[in-house]
Amino acid sequence: MKTIIMAGGEGSRLRPITCGRPKPMAPVVNRPVMFHIVELLKKHGFYNIGVTLQYKPEFIRSFFGNGSEQGVSMQYFIEEVPLGTAGSVKNAQTFLDETFLVISGDALTDLDLSAAVDFHRKRGAIATLVLTRVGCPLEYGVVITKQDGTITRFLEKPAWGEVFSDTVNTGIYILEPEVLDYIPDNRSFDFSQDLFPALLRDKKPLFGVVSPGYWCDIGNIQQYIQAHYDVLAGKVNTGISARQVKPGIWIGEGVDLHAECHLEGPILIGNGCCIGAGVKISPYTTIGDGCLIQENASLKQSVLWNNVYLGPGTALRGAVLCSRVQVRSNSEVYEGAVVGSDSVLQERSIVRPEVKIWPNKQTEAGSIVNNSLIWGACWSRKLFGLEGVTGMFNIEVTAELACRLGAAFCTVLGAESRVAVSADNYPPAQMLKEALASGMQSTGAVVYDLGTVITPLHRFAVSNLGLAGGVHIKISQRNPEHVSILFFNAKGGNISRGIERKIENILFRDDFPRVDMAHVRLRRYVRKITDLYLQELLKGVDVELIRKSGLTLILACDQNNLQKYITALGKSLNLTFKNLNLSGTDGAMLSWEKCIEKLPAVSSMVCNERAWAGVLIDPDADHLVLVDERGRLIQDNMLVVLTALIILKSQRGPVFVPVTAPQVVENLAMQYNGRVIRTKTAVQDLIEKVLGQDQGCIEYSGLSQFLLNFDALGALLGILGFAVQQGFSLGELIDEIPSFFVSKKEISVPWEAKGRVIRVLTETEQEMQLLDGVKVFHNDGWALVLPDPEEPVCRVFSEGASMEIAESLADLYIKKISEIIDKS
Repeated sequence: MKTIIMAGGEGSRLRPITCGRPKPMAPVVNRPVMFHIVELLKKHGFYNIGVTLQYKPEFIRSFFGNGSEQGVSMQYFIEEVPLGTAGSVKNAQTFLDETFLVISGDALTDLDLSAAVDFHRKRGAIATLVLTRVGCPLEYGVVITKQDGTITRFLEKPAWGEVFSDTVNTGIYILEPEVLDYIPDNRSFDFSQDLFPALLRDKKPLFGVVSPGYWCDIGNIQQYIQAHYDVLAGKVNTGISARQVKPGIWIGEGVDLHAECHLEGPILIGNGCCIGAGVKISPYTTIGDGCLIQENASLKQSVLWNNVYLGPGTALRGAVLCSRVQVRSNSEVYEGAVVGSDSVLQERSIVRPEVKIWPNKQTEAGSIVNNSLIWGACWSRKLFGLEGVTGMFNIEVTAELACRLGAAFCTVLGAESRVAVSADNYPPAQMLKEALASGMQSTGAVVYDLGTVITPLHRFAVSNLGLAGGVHIKISQRNPEHVSILFFNAKGGNISRGIERKIENILFRDDFPRVDMAHVRLRRYVRKITDLYLQELLKGVDVELIRKSGLTLILACDQNNLQKYITALGKSLNLTFKNLNLSGTDGAMLSWEKCIEKLPAVSSMVCNERAWAGVLIDPDADHLVLVDERGRLIQDNMLVVLTALIILKSQRGPVFVPVTAPQVVENLAMQYNGRVIRTKTAVQDLIEKVLGQDQGCIEYSGLSQFLLNFDALGALLGILGFAVQQGFSLGELIDEIPSFFVSKKEISVPWEAKGRVIRVLTETEQEMQLLDGVKVFHNDGWALVLPDPEEPVCRVFSEGASMEIAESLADLYIKKISEIIDKS
C-alpha cells in the first residue's frame, strides 16, 4: 500500500527550534521526527512513500534522498502555495491509484497501522481516521463515533463544555482514491474542516478506529521536550541510535567519558561526544553528536542537539540547546528555555525559564536574560480564562505582559487599527492600561483612551465610535488580588476563542511587527463618553413617568467605581438611592462573593424603608441582583427568567438563555407565543447570539436583551422602566413566574479524566443534548454535566418537578462521575 507523509509544516509554535528547518526535521533522540515515522511505516510494510513538501523542501529532500538508505522508495510533491492538509495530498494524486495511508511527518507515534488498515477493509470504508484517547482534548480535533466506529460528529479544538469524548484525530488516515474527487485542485482544503465534514454530509462510509499505543503531536516546545522524555522512558516503541551500555543509558560510538563523570539513566549520549571530569548527567537528558561538555557541568532533563559546547561549571535545567550553541563557563539555562542554533552565551550568563533566544545571537558576560533577545519573554501557558487574561497583579500580570498583549491584539486586528483602552478606578488597573496602550502604539495602532470607565461603557464606546476592538482592565471580581484584562470585538462583544488563540500564538512566538518613529500615532483621549452612554440608557425608558413615581431604591455598590453613574441617573430620574458602600474598610474592592454577603442587609433595609426595590451591583457593573418589596432575592436563574418574561411580554423577538436556565422559560414562551434559543454558558457565546440578533450592534433601549444580560445599569433601568410603565411592582412581576426547582453541585475531576467522564456519560440511550457539556433528560427533570474550563472540576446542574427530585438528579450524576473516575 502506498503512503503519503505530510511534511510541509513550518512549525511556527516551535520557534526557535524550527528556525531554518521544517518541523518534521526537528530531532527527537538525535534523529528527525520524520525518520521515526519512516521506520514505523517500514515496520508495517509500507515501503512506497510520497512526501508532500512546502516549507524549506530541500532540507527534507537532501536528508532522505530517494529513501534507499532507509530501505524505502520516496517521491516528493512540492506545494508552490499552501494547499492545506487535504490539498497537499490532492497535489500528489498522480501517485495515488489505490487505497493509501496518510500520516503526519511531525508527530511521534507507534500506533498499529496494520490493524487500522485491516479495520478499514473490513468496514468497507471510504475513509478511516486513526484515533487515540488523550486526557486533555482541548487542543485537538475530537471525533465522536458509534460503537462500530461510524463517525457521527467532529469538534475542532473544543472548549471544555464541548468535550463529548476523549478520542481525538491523530492525523493518520486510510483513504480510498475516490475521496480525492472531493478535493478541489490548487486550492487550500483541509481534511478535518472540509473533506471529512463533506463525506459525513453525503453519508459516505466514514469510520474511526481507536488505536492503542503512543501518539504525541509535537505542537509546542513542552511537547517537544516531553517526546524525548517518553522515548527514554520506554513509553514509545521507536529506535534509539546508540548502544545501551547499562539499563537506561545509551551511548553512541567514539564517546570519551571521563572516569569521574556521573551518569544516571535514562539518558542518551550521541556519537563522538567528550564528557569531562565531574560532569553530572541526570535522568531524561539527550545529548546530540559531537558535543563537548567540560568539567563540573550539570545537566538535568535537557535536550542538546549536535556540536553543542558547555563550558566548566555550566548548568542546564529542562532546557533545549540547538546545534552549535556555545554556553560559556558558569552559565545557567532554566526550564523551558530554548537557545537557537549558533548562539553564544558568554560567561556567567543566566537564561530564565521559558525565554527563547533566536539563532545567531550572543549574550554579554554576566547578563541575566529575562526576555527573548528579540522582543520579550514568552508566556507559554494558556492565557485566556473566564475573565479574559487574569492573574496576580505584578506577579503573573505585569506591565511587560500588558504591553505585549496590547501589541499582540493590534497585530491580530491589523495595521493602523483603531482600538479603545480603559481601566476601572483602581490604580493597579490604570497602571497596566498605560503599558497596554504603549504596546498598541508600538504596532502603529490608533489608540482611543476612554479613561476610567466600567465594562458596559467600554462596550458601548467601541460600538458607538466604530472601532476595531477594545481592551478594558479591571480588578478581578473573583479575587481582588488579581487583575483581569478583557478584550472586545468591533461589536462590543467578547472576542472569539479563535481570536484568543491567535493572540496566544503571537505571544508564544514573540511575533510582533514594530513601526518606525514616523508611524507611532498619538493617543486620542475620548471626552464626554460617559455622558453619551448615560444619554443612550435614558432614551430607552419613559423618563417623565419614572420621575413622577419618585421611587426609593436601596443600593449596594462600589462607590469608587460607580458613584458618578448612580448620581447622574438618580438626578435624571428623580430616584432616591439609600446606599450601602461595597468598598472594603481599607478602600479595596470586595470580591463578588463578598458582595453577595451583603444581600441580607439589603433585603432587611428594603422592608424597613418600604423601598420599591433593593439593588446590588458588582464593582464593574456587569452583574445585577434585585430584591423586591417583600425582601425576596432575584438573582441567578430567577433574574434570567425575569428578563426573559419582560422580553416575551414586550414581544421583542426570541429570548436567548444559557443551557443551564430552567425549563420554565420555554413554558413562558408558549404562553406569550415567543421563541427560546438556548446557548452555551460562556459569556462570549451568549453575547455572540444576542448581537447576531441585533444585526451586530448593541441596541440601547430599556428592553434590549444585551443590556438586560450584560449591563447592570442598563438592566436596572430596563426592568424598572418596564414595571413602572405597566403599573406593576417588582414583586408582582415575580409572582407571574411559575415555581421551578434547580440544583447546582460540583465534583473534583482530574484534568486527564475530564474527556473520559464526558465520553462515558454520552454512552446512554436516554435523550440528551450536547450543546454545552452533556445534558440528559429524565421523565421528571434533567441534569447537565459541564466541565470547568479553568479548574479540575465538573459542575452538575439539575432541574426537577420538586426540589427533592432536582437534588436527587444532581446526586445521581455526582455518583456516576465518581464511579467513572474510580474505574480509571
